[in-house]
Amino acid sequence: MISDKIAQLLNEQISKEQYAAQYYLSMSAWFFAQDLDGIANYFRVQSKEELMHADKMFDYLNDVGAEIVVGEIPKPPHEFTSHIEVFEKALEHEKTVTRSIFNIVKNANDEGDFATVSFLQWFINEQVEEEASASQLVTKIKMVHTNPSALYLFDQELSQRVFTAEPAK
Repeated sequence: MISDKIAQLLNEQISKEQYAAQYYLSMSAWFFAQDLDGIANYFRVQSKEELMHADKMFDYLNDVGAEIVVGEIPKPPHEFTSHIEVFEKALEHEKTVTRSIFNIVKNANDEGDFATVSFLQWFINEQVEEEASASQLVTKIKMVHTNPSALYLFDQELSQRVFTAEPAK
C-alpha cells in the first residue's frame, strides 16, 4: 500500500506523461506541415511512448490499490518558429519530466516506500536515455537545419523509428 501523497504524485505524473504525449503529437503535426514526415514520425513515436509511460503508472497504482484520479491535460503549444526550437523544447521537456520523477522517488524514499522506488527505477533509466537522445538530436538539427540535403537525410534517419510496446505485465 502506498501513501495518499505518493499516489497523488503518481496521478499527477500520469497527467504529465499524457501532456507530454500531446506535446510531442503537436510537434509531430508541425513537422508534417513542413513536409518533414520522418521527423514527424519521430515525434509521433515519442508521443506513443509517453502514453505507454502513463499506462505503466496507471497499472502500478491499480496494482497497489491506490485511487486513480485522471487529471486535466493542458493544451500544448502548436506553433513553433524553427526546427531547432522544437528539438530544444523537447529536450527541455524531458528534463522537466526527469525532475518530476526524481521528486516522486525522493518522496517515496523519504517514506520508506521501496516498492514505488523500485517501480520508478525503470523510469529513471528511461529518462537518462531520453535526455541523451534529445540532446543528440538538438546537436544534429543544429548541424543540418540550413542544409537542405543534410536535413533530408536527417528526416530519412528519423523516419526509421518505430514504436515498440512494452510486453504485458
